[in-house]
Amino acid sequence: IGTSYCGYQVQPNGVTVQQRLNEAAKDLFGYDCDIVGCSRTDSGVHANEFYVAVSKKGEGFIETSIPIEKIPQAMSVRLPNDISVLSASMVDDSFHPRYDVRYKEYVYQIWNGRARNPFLFDRSWHCPKPIDDEALERMQIAARCFIGKKDFSAFMSEGSDTEDTVREIYSLTVERSGDF
Repeated sequence: IGTSYCGYQVQPNGVTVQQRLNEAAKDLFGYDCDIVGCSRTDSGVHANEFYVAVSKKGEGFIETSIPIEKIPQAMSVRLPNDISVLSASMVDDSFHPRYDVRYKEYVYQIWNGRARNPFLFDRSWHCPKPIDDEALERMQIAARCFIGKKDFSAFMSEGSDTEDTVREIYSLTVERSGDF
């Protein structure tokens, strides 16, 4: 998801990933679809393995003669180069990608090289000042404070209508791998 989009969810202020998926599905199936994602993402955020459920708008199951294993390729040729559909499967009508997932994994990267890496420009934070072992250890200690069930309302955007702000963090690690 990321660089070219104003997040996942359709909104009036710019192009979103959900908008592009809706356009591709309408072109492929010939009718409007409801596409529900597993979560929201902010503008500029990239997502790997972002799951969605697609249904015929207002009616439920998709009606198509396209074999399920061909839908990823058929969708991908209708999408911009920075969005790809990797797989498709049938799910029960009650399945909801946001509420039925078991967990989500987030990866935040710091590029700790002296010089910027242009290939990581929009995929990591560049910190040219060396992060020494002592600072890394302090980050690891702080990370452990987030593990468990916590109320994250302090992290919400102002004016958000989200009421369920408790999340459970199962693990959080801070580790070095080369300049990452």
